[in-house]
Amino acid sequence: MNHERIHFRQQAELLVLPFYVWYMLEYVIRLLQYKDRYKAYKNISFEREAYTHEKDLDYLKKRSFWRFIYFLN
Repeated sequence: MNHERIHFRQQAELLVLPFYVWYMLEYVIRLLQYKDRYKAYKNISFEREAYTHEKDLDYLKKRSFWRFIYFLN
């Protein structure tokens, strides 16, 4: 549930539609990079942030704006 709340915040920051465009574009880039669908999905910056912090129920209270950028590497 917290994982999805993190995604909701990401979507709100990017005004929803750009979130999905970025998500799909990054997925395609990761797919070319890893040549594996699951690895591509797991390495999308939005997913990396959400999976990393899904157990921290206070994360959204202390999360900085556009924090997913830190997970782009």
